[in-house]
Amino acid sequence: MPMIMAQDSDKYPLHRCVFRGDVRSLAILSGAYDISEKDKQGNTPLHLAVMLGRKECVQVLLAHGAPVKVKNLAGWSPLAEAISYGDRQTISSLVRKLQQQAREQMEERRPNLVAALHQMGDFYMELKWDFQSWVPLVSRVLPSDICKIHKSGASIRMDTTLVDFNDMRWERGDISFIFNGDQKPSHSLTVLDNKAKLFQRVRYEETELEIEDEVDILMSSDIMAAQMSTKNITFSRAQTGWIFREDKREMVGAFHADFYQINGMVLESRKRREHLSEEDLQKNKAIMESLTKGSSQGFKNGEPPMRRASLNPPPESNITWDEYIVAPPGQCPLLGRNLVYKESSKSFKAVVAMSPDFPLTVDMLLNVLEVITPFKHLSKLRQFVLMKLPPGFPVKIDIPILPTVTAKITFQEFAYRHDIDPELFQVPSDYFEDPMRGYGAYLTMMMVLHTASCARG
Repeated sequence: MPMIMAQDSDKYPLHRCVFRGDVRSLAILSGAYDISEKDKQGNTPLHLAVMLGRKECVQVLLAHGAPVKVKNLAGWSPLAEAISYGDRQTISSLVRKLQQQAREQMEERRPNLVAALHQMGDFYMELKWDFQSWVPLVSRVLPSDICKIHKSGASIRMDTTLVDFNDMRWERGDISFIFNGDQKPSHSLTVLDNKAKLFQRVRYEETELEIEDEVDILMSSDIMAAQMSTKNITFSRAQTGWIFREDKREMVGAFHADFYQINGMVLESRKRREHLSEEDLQKNKAIMESLTKGSSQGFKNGEPPMRRASLNPPPESNITWDEYIVAPPGQCPLLGRNLVYKESSKSFKAVVAMSPDFPLTVDMLLNVLEVITPFKHLSKLRQFVLMKLPPGFPVKIDIPILPTVTAKITFQEFAYRHDIDPELFQVPSDYFEDPMRGYGAYLTMMMVLHTASCARG
């Protein structure tokens, strides 16, 4: 055992520096070793720096480009662990670095995305959304929507009336979302409010006020992770007929489609709240609502909100490096607060209709969804299409959105067209730019919160 311990102890030099608080050695070694390396617990050096409260180590690692969107074996990111520890400066630093890395990744993908859009034929497409629930009273008030999508060259326009749907509430409008891939990034995303005749450029960088608002949200909220598990998903042909059973085939719009049952679909939810007080739990919902509507709304006289102070740190860990490094995988010693943790799972039955006749391929659809996933319900569609589907194109899909709500998406119209009006992708001359309201800031927040939630777990 001593020999094994010595061998293990010599591994992961960056982790060892963090554990021992050796900032100087960490700064020297960070340029020579893999800063994203995971140890046996799946922790990167940044995970350990956050969990142990080594604030100087955190800054050194971020300066050397340590990845923020990475999970350990327990499924948590450095940002999740920072929220649990409760140091506001550390959380702010991770949020900034997470957004920077997300922008860099987006810009890396951008040339390939624009090239793929140029190679794709121009088209018009309609997606119908029907939200449904097995809860009768909920089902009565759920919305429906038809998204109209025009594509020309590297430009995409989506018209929608359902702006947001969350926690059994939805926001209606008459909104157009325009992506012009050939424009510079600061002008490539535009949102039109067609009722108010306003437009807004969607920026990728947040102001200091918006960052601080987001930190307040993170510090005031449960650390949540929800994902659709695809490990055990199987597809079986849907059957029709009472006596003589046969594979179900129907027309979906103008397209022949084979129907499949989706088996083994499980929505896994995990929640941590060891960083929250009883008062936090009471205020959590109100804070989320007011900050989502706008940073000054919900506060007296438009005054800025009282900022969340750092929590008192958890007790200093008495775990040594040698004890930590020999712990079996999945049995990480407690390095921060005692976890207040809850997990749940719900199985879903769903149906997908696959058509060999649909003119668009799944890869082409993913390129389109890459552009318009700031809308949260569309991001769910993208996650679904990433699954290994049966042959064809998914012209009709049931997707769980919430534990009690599913969305039925139907690709009810598609046509390649050569006569799409280029004016569709321009801001009308009688629209005014309004940087203080509209949906640009809303979409920016949705993109940031979506990225942050992915990074949390």
